[in-house]
Amino acid sequence: MVGSGPNGLAAAITMQEAGLSVLLVEGKETIGGGMRTLELTLPGYKHDICSAIHPMALMSPFFRRLPLADFGLKFAQPTHDAAHPLDGGRVAVLDQSVEATAARLGVDGPVYQKWMGNLLESIPALLPDLLGPLQWPGEPFRLAEFGLAALLPATWTAGKFKTAEARALWAGMAAHSIQPLGNIATSAFGIMLMAAAHMKGWVIPVGGSQSIADALAAYYQSLGGTIQTGWMVESVDELPSAKVVLMDVTPRQLVRIAANRLSSSYKKRLESYRHGPGIFKVDWALDEPIPFMREECRGAGTVHLGNTFEEIVRYERHVGNGRRGEKPFALVAQQSLFDSTRAPEGKHTAWAYCHVPNGDDRDMTEALESQIERYAPGFRQTVKAKHSTNASAFEQYNPNYIGGDINGGIQDILQLYSRPVLSISPYRTSAKDIYICSSSTPPGGGVHGMCGYHAARQALQDVFKIEVKRA
Repeated sequence: MVGSGPNGLAAAITMQEAGLSVLLVEGKETIGGGMRTLELTLPGYKHDICSAIHPMALMSPFFRRLPLADFGLKFAQPTHDAAHPLDGGRVAVLDQSVEATAARLGVDGPVYQKWMGNLLESIPALLPDLLGPLQWPGEPFRLAEFGLAALLPATWTAGKFKTAEARALWAGMAAHSIQPLGNIATSAFGIMLMAAAHMKGWVIPVGGSQSIADALAAYYQSLGGTIQTGWMVESVDELPSAKVVLMDVTPRQLVRIAANRLSSSYKKRLESYRHGPGIFKVDWALDEPIPFMREECRGAGTVHLGNTFEEIVRYERHVGNGRRGEKPFALVAQQSLFDSTRAPEGKHTAWAYCHVPNGDDRDMTEALESQIERYAPGFRQTVKAKHSTNASAFEQYNPNYIGGDINGGIQDILQLYSRPVLSISPYRTSAKDIYICSSSTPPGGGVHGMCGYHAARQALQDVFKIEVKRA
């Protein structure tokens, strides 16, 4: 198993649970991929390198069946899952309760409650299909009904709402797709994130994202699995003899690492794989919590800053077209409000990122701080230290983040399920003993482990004739 992100760990666990002997190889000195936590600013201030808030952690069928709590994993639940302030003092809030969320949306409240209520009746039963490869669904009629809503561009779905609050809340959710909101199927991202809040909550791992990786690794090792860190694999030929190799890498890396083992036609298809926008992130060590004007924002694990629906749509369109915008849509996380292990007593951390063109090297620190200051006057006075990472630096840190693309490739309608190629089994490669299991395979980005789990199931079936019941 090459790579120890959530999917690499999931694949290793699934293979080890089946009774095989598994070696997991990681290029860094610590495991985790996007689930790492470091003191980036000052001693005692723990910052998540990439993933911070985990809407899919409690939704993942794979994670749900693992005894991770027995291996030290704990989650904190914010007072509000997300808040979205607007100019003029208005605010929209995403709560675990559909009713509480709707109550703040004025005339759009009943619309939201009916729309989301209908979706929530179907989504739990559809999760195995929504978080897996394209195949004949277990609930075809329900999935078709869900698809009618999910396949719409987010800009079309916004037409359901009249108030600036509801439209802004929706834009912030759909913008997690990291693509222009006029693209087909961008509604799927907003729907799933809202549903995750109402079903399980946008939880925060106590101690940092690293604690998820550590719990997964501890469980894997309890099964007899082996981990070797500090080994950056440059060629599949340097790996020890094995019946199968699973690669938690992007198509570009797969071509480089396994070039002599892949067919020319398959390599050509991988080389046409497209990556989306990157991100620019800042971590702050703070003297006190961010002084948001609205109380709801001060109690939210995540705060979306982008003002109106129109402003967010405009910025994401610019980024999707490879242009730089001036007022970024900012995603802010306030983990230390709900997890006291993140900072020294009485102090706090904050984490924020915005989308930028792929590979962009511009410093967006000032732009991000201006967006926060817009809704939290005096924010800059609370900052003790900061650490910034541009899109290019993200790729240097983690080779899977091509140009800062944290989703392993753009998840537009052309690559939503045909990741990394259009295939009956996207996890197979042209080499019978090599499989790809990264977020460049279905169901794509996010800390859920489902890409690795499905790839491992495929390899177990193909190579070892072992059938694993679908989670």
